Amino acid sequence: MKISYNWLKQFINVPDDLDKHTALLTSLGLEVEGVTPFESVKGGLKGVVVGKVLECYKHPNADKLKLTKVDLGTEVVQIVCGATNVAAGQKVPVATIGTVLYDDKGEAWTIRKGKIRGEESHGMICAEDELGLGTSHDGIMVLDGDLEIGTPLATVFEIETDQVIEIGLTPNRADAMSHLGVARDLRAGLAITESAPEFITPSFSSFHVDSRSDRFDIEVVNKELAPRYCGLTIKGLNLAASPAWLQNRLKAIGIAPKNNVVDVTNYVMHELGQPLHAFDAAKIEGKKIVVQTLSSGTPFTTLDGEVHELHEEDLMICDAEKPLCIAGVYGGQNSGVTDSTTSIFLESAYFNPVSVRKTAKRHGFNTDASFRFERGIDPNITEDALKRAAILIKELAGGEIASDISDLYPHKIEDSEVFLPFAKIDSLIGQQIDRIEIKDILRTLDINVKNVTEAGLGLSIPAYRNDVSRPVDVIEEILRVYGYDRIETSTKLNATIATSSKLDNYKLENIVAQQLIGQGFTEMMANSLTSDKYHQFTEQISSKNEVKILNPLSNDLSVLRQSLLYGGLEAVAYNLNRKQNNLKFFEFGNTYHEYQKGTRTEQKHLSILTVGKLQGKSWNSTQQDADFFFLKGAVVAVLNRLGIQNLNEKESKLDFLSEGLALNSGSKLVDLGIVKKKIARAFDIDEPVYYANLYWSEIVKLIRKEHQSVSSISKSPAVHRDLALLIDKKTPFKELQNIAFQTERQLLKSVDLFDVYEGKELPEDKKSYALSFVLQDPEKTLTDKQIDKVMGKLQAQLEKQAGAVLR
Repeated sequence: MKISYNWLKQFINVPDDLDKHTALLTSLGLEVEGVTPFESVKGGLKGVVVGKVLECYKHPNADKLKLTKVDLGTEVVQIVCGATNVAAGQKVPVATIGTVLYDDKGEAWTIRKGKIRGEESHGMICAEDELGLGTSHDGIMVLDGDLEIGTPLATVFEIETDQVIEIGLTPNRADAMSHLGVARDLRAGLAITESAPEFITPSFSSFHVDSRSDRFDIEVVNKELAPRYCGLTIKGLNLAASPAWLQNRLKAIGIAPKNNVVDVTNYVMHELGQPLHAFDAAKIEGKKIVVQTLSSGTPFTTLDGEVHELHEEDLMICDAEKPLCIAGVYGGQNSGVTDSTTSIFLESAYFNPVSVRKTAKRHGFNTDASFRFERGIDPNITEDALKRAAILIKELAGGEIASDISDLYPHKIEDSEVFLPFAKIDSLIGQQIDRIEIKDILRTLDINVKNVTEAGLGLSIPAYRNDVSRPVDVIEEILRVYGYDRIETSTKLNATIATSSKLDNYKLENIVAQQLIGQGFTEMMANSLTSDKYHQFTEQISSKNEVKILNPLSNDLSVLRQSLLYGGLEAVAYNLNRKQNNLKFFEFGNTYHEYQKGTRTEQKHLSILTVGKLQGKSWNSTQQDADFFFLKGAVVAVLNRLGIQNLNEKESKLDFLSEGLALNSGSKLVDLGIVKKKIARAFDIDEPVYYANLYWSEIVKLIRKEHQSVSSISKSPAVHRDLALLIDKKTPFKELQNIAFQTERQLLKSVDLFDVYEGKELPEDKKSYALSFVLQDPEKTLTDKQIDKVMGKLQAQLEKQAGAVLR
């Protein structure tokens, strides 16, 4: 949020001390993120002076140029000028050598000494658009003849300089969404270290009704959505450009001036924090304003020309026949103020913050008005802001106030009552603050101390402080004004070192993450909010079980995710679109489900995805595509690292995997496989995507039950033996591995598959597996006789149980 320093000082009478005031605002919780200088004319007309044209005659080498002799007060210079209206005797603005001017795009260019068609030119006689004083380029500016030669032009046109303070406003500080609100906080902060500065607020005493000839009937149908609605009529207006002071105020905070009526509504909004809206009264049918909701699907064209289909909960400002404006959000195309407007209906209202926020997000709007309404404005300034705007409009655009103020406020929003115990203040802050100083702080914050007892304070909190409703909120207000740096800290540090036998889940996650990173994976983090459109891809992840967001930021973030898959696919698609083709991702995250109405569950998962090549091109290795076996190896390595072995394999039942495997150890721990093509293509992914979902919550439960054993390294060497076996094509390696370990439990350490062959030389429905066996006795070296005996047992059992034949 941008705050003009000059504007701010209209509310508090303090000397210039920008550094002090910005530091104080930050300590008060209104963090100053930066300060930007502002000049009403860019460059401030530095180097531009009043000159007098002494002589003017035709350029000897150009028909459309003239040579002039110009007195600058300190010297007389020759300037080549192309303007047709330049003449001797004129007082003109002259940009001297070295002056920096700016074009209409803000680009700087410097006036230099040069030659034009053979004649020297020592400066530039300027038109108003070249100086930023207007848009005309019909000729040079001709100044008042009474001006003294050599006078800096900046003093003639009273160029305003300002400092624009950028404040990072937190959502709870709705009270500070205006210059009045920021000034109120600054006054409170200054009052702690010095006498409270004078607080100057706009006067509304000059407001009066000129006639009652143009009254509009107002009807609020949805009173809960519009608790307060005010309006009046002003007629006989003369729309024109706003005066310089008003334009400068708006330009400083980044608002482009339009005309004196619209500029006043913007000015009052940023001054007092109350959004206003001006309707062209001639476009309001039936001289009636109706505040209501309309049927779902009703079309409405906004000021930007876009057609929106209204939701049944969108609050609209209507006339007797049609909608005029989305309440608190955006105006309609056919009801706004134009250059031909002569009378207006001026609106000032308090709308329900939740309603405005939902409507703004629903239609993708983020306006200055919605920004304030959806955070909660002051419901008690509505009428005063309307008077302030009406006074300014009359002053700048003429006309007369042609109706009384209609103020529909059936149920007043009362100030909240809070009792603040002194003991709670002391316990939370950690030291005792003088009770008188506490009352002074509260008074500067407009928090009324209604009664004082030995136990505490009875307080009345103004309605515009909707973030202060509990004693702890009041204590926070006291502390931020009192100053956190004034709270004493002890030089003694008390610490308790406690040991725990509980499993450290975060440590486990870090162990796994480091292992995956070592294998070339990259950790990603996707949003827990996702789109409900993804739930159409599968039956298992369906909309029946989704947890919906009551107040979604957008349609693409309307539900909590039920799987980490879709966020992973979004990341894959994002990288593929940027020519990052070899991807290995993993993510720890939660999924959310509502299997029974009102009962929601949250589960932790680890997802792993691979796409493309396993590694980049290299002179000493060939590229290998990511495949199911690489993914399975990475998953098994993670489980082994956590001490989980003895896994059972089954076919995965997940319906978003075209080929899948489930790994179990008492309970299902992993589903892995290839993502179905139709799902991948929905994300514009044409390559195979290999995906693993590890049920982290189940894995952690299993780890708690597992007891890890440690053994010393064997002193005797290991022995390697190989067998080439002819087996049925349907026989998996896992079956052979299990048979081997069941046959020899003591000496057999590992069984690996190092070659698979299928060809014409083999019988039909047969394949050849080459297995490597590692045998080792931890106590002694194995003899050939022992080795042959074990290998004979293994061969016999493989033949018997799996039908394997030695090749």
